[in-house]
Amino acid sequence: MFSKSSRIRKGVLPGFGITMGVTLLYMVIIVALPLLAMVLKTASLGWAEFWSIVTSDRALSTYRITLGTAAIATLINASFGLLLAWVLVRYEFPGKRLIDGLIDLPFALPTAIAGLALVTVFSRNGWFGQYLEPMGIKIAYAPLGIAIAMAFTSAPFVIRTVQPVLEDLSDDVEQAAQTLGARPWQIFRHIIWPMIFPAFLAGSALSFARSLGEFGAIVFISGNLPFKTEVTSLLVFIRLDEFDYPSAAALAMVMLIVAFLMLLTTNLIQAWQLRYAERS
Repeated sequence: MFSKSSRIRKGVLPGFGITMGVTLLYMVIIVALPLLAMVLKTASLGWAEFWSIVTSDRALSTYRITLGTAAIATLINASFGLLLAWVLVRYEFPGKRLIDGLIDLPFALPTAIAGLALVTVFSRNGWFGQYLEPMGIKIAYAPLGIAIAMAFTSAPFVIRTVQPVLEDLSDDVEQAAQTLGARPWQIFRHIIWPMIFPAFLAGSALSFARSLGEFGAIVFISGNLPFKTEVTSLLVFIRLDEFDYPSAAALAMVMLIVAFLMLLTTNLIQAWQLRYAERS
């Protein structure tokens, strides 16, 4: 009986050969070929020239700004994303469906429009900027504005990875812990948090990686000042606009390596966490 049902489930899609072939073809066209083109363009540079490009003062400045603001954006999304996922799963309130639908808006909204909206709100004459700047809080054309733009475009990742895990958690264990005298914080720390941590970590890593590559929302609110508010993606665009394709590819390769290492580290931590949970 079990083997028959397994054969039925496997037979919903075409056979392994066709399915695997279509999957590999898609991955080659969509992912592998663009990455290969970038690697080949970077390889056209000599090592000395490559190192000179990626370690120039301007490039190093963009790395610091990009990584710093992406880290801030990720901290914002990790904190508020976890809280919002918790509220959407554990509570019922008017407007819940509306808020749940608005979470995915950054995915559908063109990032350039998001940047224009943020400038309208936080510029010196904007809705909030006109009150914030006299208090010494400068958002538009400052690193803080870049972090907010990154946080806006990458906000759904933490929420959408944690939310389904919270929904699938059975409350039997929580109720048992309550009967044993556990406090709410103890229940969250020892029962809920270990269960949602892999999803939370994955969402945070995706948020960070998405922030590293953000361009459209940043280009309007950052001011694009070299050594002050210039991010790496903007410098790549400038090099492309100058038809300096090898330099653009070299800078993009650095960010690709950083994002890949970040995701690889996250996967290793998740695997360790799952093995630890199984042993426990």
